[in-house]
Amino acid sequence: MTASPIALALLLAAADPILPPHETPAATTVADSGESHEQQLLRARELATNGQRDAALALYSTMLERSPGNTDVLLARGRTLAWMGQWQQSEADLQAVVDRSPTYADAWSALGDMYLWSDRSTQAVQAYGRWQALQPQDPDALLARARAHRSAGELDAARADFEAARALGADQALVDAAIRALEPRASSPDAAAADGYRWAARIGAARTTFRPARDGWTEQSASLRRYFERGSLGLEWLGARRFGQRDAAWALDGYVDLWTRAYANLRYQHAPTPDLFSDRSWRVELYQGVGRGWELSASYDQLDFGGSPTELYGLGVGRYVGNFYLRGRALYVPDVDSHSLSFKGLLRYYYAGNGDEYVEVTGGSGRTTESRSGAGGAVLDDSSSSASVAFVKYLTPRLGFKVGANYADNVDGYSERGISASVYTRW
Repeated sequence: MTASPIALALLLAAADPILPPHETPAATTVADSGESHEQQLLRARELATNGQRDAALALYSTMLERSPGNTDVLLARGRTLAWMGQWQQSEADLQAVVDRSPTYADAWSALGDMYLWSDRSTQAVQAYGRWQALQPQDPDALLARARAHRSAGELDAARADFEAARALGADQALVDAAIRALEPRASSPDAAAADGYRWAARIGAARTTFRPARDGWTEQSASLRRYFERGSLGLEWLGARRFGQRDAAWALDGYVDLWTRAYANLRYQHAPTPDLFSDRSWRVELYQGVGRGWELSASYDQLDFGGSPTELYGLGVGRYVGNFYLRGRALYVPDVDSHSLSFKGLLRYYYAGNGDEYVEVTGGSGRTTESRSGAGGAVLDDSSSSASVAFVKYLTPRLGFKVGANYADNVDGYSERGISASVYTRW
């Protein structure tokens, strides 16, 4: 995955922001300092790139008093203002440059950067397009416009620009990574394999304690997953110890691509001697991408406890925004004498810019309403809330880990505190 706009801004800020002068008066002398125009422009540039941006702005403004409308000084001041997040003032300077010198390619590049960093992707596409038209053999112009297309959700146009930049000599690894980042990312990391890997394995454990104090719960899990061109299939083992009892279950968990921007999760789980797990459980969830980065989902689960099935219905809405994934999900559980409705929100940040490593935060709340026919038709309400955080890191391309912590309140009158850890490997 390529760098986000914020990372791109920091990268550019570390580089020389201005190319050789354009329309600069030759050897203009600044009387109060003895410096030429070019020397003073260089000094202001060094101030800006060394973090002394207020001083740089003051110097640029002084230079403009002596040389009003100078395009190079306006360009330099406009870039500095953009680095400081002063979008309105930056746009005024940069727009003045392109109005006066519409063939100044560097100014269109700077204007496009400012629009992209201020989340105006459509205008960034247009500005970068003017840059590319002025310098049609420059792959950097195409790369910049491709990133703006991607930010606007115009993935086909972004892909075309990345490929065109490749043809003009852009770095192959950079283009390959950028194109991979355009592929739809599934909400579950298990849905698709990382490049070059077809197998993955995981082992994990979790521990839950309670207040007021009672026996804690422990859980273990292990899985082996095979990835295919259009999905994956995993074999899982689950173990649990609760209330002095032990239980185990096996599951098959699969993902399959369907039509355009759609895939499904199918799961079957069985406990040979059920005590803590359900005898059997089934699950199907359908995901459909819509619009610019949106994803809708619907799920159905059935849990069979000794011939008495429980059904669960879920609806979800997800949104991909750069390196972030956000999702909200509602789950409804009907029953003869009661029903429950819960909501859960998720925020995942792919901090390394790839599809493997992320930080994830969740929060949820739920309410159960129970009718007591033997108590004069009384209706009892019970509510709960929960939160969790998880961190995934790969130490090498083949070996990674996940650690997490969670909290839940009002679970049968108790509060839960849990920790978990898993180790991943793939080949």
